[in-house]
Amino acid sequence: MNDVEQAIRRIIDAAIDRIPSLIMAFVILFAGLWFIKIFLNLLHKRFEKRNVDPSLRDFVSSIIKFLLYALLILTVVSKLGIQTTSLVAVLGAASLSIGLALQGSLSNFAGGVLILLFRPFRVGDFIKSAAGAEGTVEKIDILYSTLRTGDGLAIFSPNGPLANSVITNYSSIQARRAEYGINITYESNIQVAREAILKVLNEDERVLKTPKPEVLVGELTATTVNLIVRSWINKENFWAAYHGNFEKIKTAIDQSAVSIPHPPQQIIVSQAKEE
Repeated sequence: MNDVEQAIRRIIDAAIDRIPSLIMAFVILFAGLWFIKIFLNLLHKRFEKRNVDPSLRDFVSSIIKFLLYALLILTVVSKLGIQTTSLVAVLGAASLSIGLALQGSLSNFAGGVLILLFRPFRVGDFIKSAAGAEGTVEKIDILYSTLRTGDGLAIFSPNGPLANSVITNYSSIQARRAEYGINITYESNIQVAREAILKVLNEDERVLKTPKPEVLVGELTATTVNLIVRSWINKENFWAAYHGNFEKIKTAIDQSAVSIPHPPQQIIVSQAKEE
């Protein structure tokens, strides 16, 4: 019985001895949580004042938040008298194992970091990647970027392949060139066709006057003369002007003495043999 009583006394004495450490650990915990909250709010306001990109803002805030909480936990654990060296070693081994198991996700994470740092595109840009992803960027997360296609579909593109592919950013330019391919017959007058097409383009205020629209002979085939029509349009009006002028060009050609060739058709007449 004396051994049990002595064990209980030792436990009680040890608990009493640790009361200051426990109190200090709780004080550090609550003070640290308060400090992290205030610091993140100030950081968020600073980002807004400096007009930092929203995607980069969220990414940096997440990294800083993780580091601050990790530092707070290690400080509290150390204050409780627990050796943090072994804890850090265990966390390091666990991180290595998790990293080997999630190599693809880590590649996407690294791609997200590169995209957010170098910013080949931003939220709201219309892009096209060599992998085939095409659409307006809605969101850039750490692992995936969300694109919205013209017909409303959502494309979730992994950041790893996206960061390593060739990206065409259509929103980084002020103007974009519209190009049409129009075929006319050899009997048609090229100059008449050119004047009819240029009249349509020059009357459209959305088409830039510099560089001037142009109509060139692109190819002479066995049956047609292929014309290349080029004009420059501001990116905001590109698609509306592109499709609208295409229709107007067709109408102008129909009203002129220019004819568009129809695809040749071959008719084979076969005669049944008489029995």
